[in-house]
Amino acid sequence: MAENRGVVYMGQGKVEVQSIPFPKMEDPSGRKIEHGVILRVVSTNICGSDQHMVRGRTTAPVGLVLGHEITGEVLEVGRDVETLRKGDLVSVPFNVACGRCQTCKEQHTGVCLNVNPSRAGGAYGYVDMGGWIGGQAEYVLVPYADFNLLKFPDRDKAMGKIRDLTCLSDILPTGFHGAVTAGVGPGSTVYIAGAGPVGMAAAASARLLGAAVTIVGDVNPARLAHARAVGFETVDLSKDAMLGAQIEQLLGKPEVDCAVDCVGFEARGHGHAGAQHEAPATVLNSLMEITRAAGKIGIPGLYVTDDPGAKEAAAKHGSLSIRFGLGWAKSHSFHTGQTPVMKYNRALMQAILWDRLNIAEIVNVQVIGLKDAAAGYGEFDAGAAKKFVIDPHGLLKAA
Repeated sequence: MAENRGVVYMGQGKVEVQSIPFPKMEDPSGRKIEHGVILRVVSTNICGSDQHMVRGRTTAPVGLVLGHEITGEVLEVGRDVETLRKGDLVSVPFNVACGRCQTCKEQHTGVCLNVNPSRAGGAYGYVDMGGWIGGQAEYVLVPYADFNLLKFPDRDKAMGKIRDLTCLSDILPTGFHGAVTAGVGPGSTVYIAGAGPVGMAAAASARLLGAAVTIVGDVNPARLAHARAVGFETVDLSKDAMLGAQIEQLLGKPEVDCAVDCVGFEARGHGHAGAQHEAPATVLNSLMEITRAAGKIGIPGLYVTDDPGAKEAAAKHGSLSIRFGLGWAKSHSFHTGQTPVMKYNRALMQAILWDRLNIAEIVNVQVIGLKDAAAGYGEFDAGAAKKFVIDPHGLLKAA
C-alpha cells in the first residue's frame, strides 16, 4: 500500500507532519463507498479557519488531520463515478456534499443533510464537520465525486495558473459569497473588515462585481500595506479615530453601501488599546454603524457554536453582545453561514483562466513544501500578509 503523510493537530499551538493512513473508499463510519475518488494532492492551503483550531479555540481533538482547501489529480476512481477519469485535475470545494438532499438541490451545499450525523454541513479536516479526513496531505479521499469536484477543462493551462486556481476551494468563493450577499454591484461603496486572505479575496470580488471603491480595514500594518499595494483603500483600526470618521475622510460621509465581515469571532477591539484585546462582536457592531440604512452585511467570517478559549463566559457558547436593535432600526439584511462553494467556483474559474482575476497576487500566495507546514502555520498566525499554499509533491514548483 502507498504511503501518505499529512499535517496533524497535536494540541494548542502545535501541528506536525506525520505518516497517516492511505485513503480508502470508505466514509468516516467505515462504510464502503463507490461514489468517491482518491486524489494525489497538487496543492492544499493553510486557512484562517485552520488557525482557529490550532489556537485551541474549538473542540478539535488531538490527532485531527487538517486541511479543507484542496486541489488534486484523480488517482483512483470508484465504481459508481461516471464523469471523472484518472489524471483529471480538479478543485475540491471545502464543503462535503451529497448532491441528493433538499439543501444540496437548492445549492445550499454548506449545509448538506447527509454527510454529518451530528449537524447539517460537512467539511474536510474540520472539527464537528462529519469526520472527513483533511487534505493537508499527499493523498485524500473525496466522496460523491461526480457532484463535488470541479474539473479543469485544460490541464496544461490550469497548471500554468495553479497558484490562482488553488484559491477556488475556499477563500475566493468565500470572499465572493460575502460580497454577493452584501449586495455589492456596479458603483457600490464597500467596506471589508479584515485584510487577511479571505478579506483580500472579498476585496478582489468586490472589484470584479463593479464596486466603485473598496475599503479594507485591519490592525495589521503589513496586511494593510499589501492591500494598498494591490490597489485598495485602507483604514487602520489600531488608530484612535473611529471607523466612521476614517471612512468619511475617504468618501465624504461616514457610511458605505455594503459591508463584509471577514474576521469572525476572534476579532480585536478598535483603537490603540482595544486592538490588543478580543472583542468578538466588535466587527458586527461596527458594520451596523457604518452601513447605510437598508444596506446589506455579508458575514463569511467564521463564528462557532463553542469557543473554549473565549475570554467572556457567554462567548464560550457562541453568544455575543450584538447591537441587533441598531441593525433592525436601519433595516439591515444579514447573511451568515458557510459558503456554498459550488454556487460560484465554475464562474470564478473562468474569471481566472481568462485573466479577469489575479487572485494569487491579491492574496499574496506563497508556496511551501509539506515539511514546512508547521513553520507556515506559525508565520501565518503571527500575521504575515501571505496565503500559504502547501505543495506536497513539488508539482507547483515544477509548473
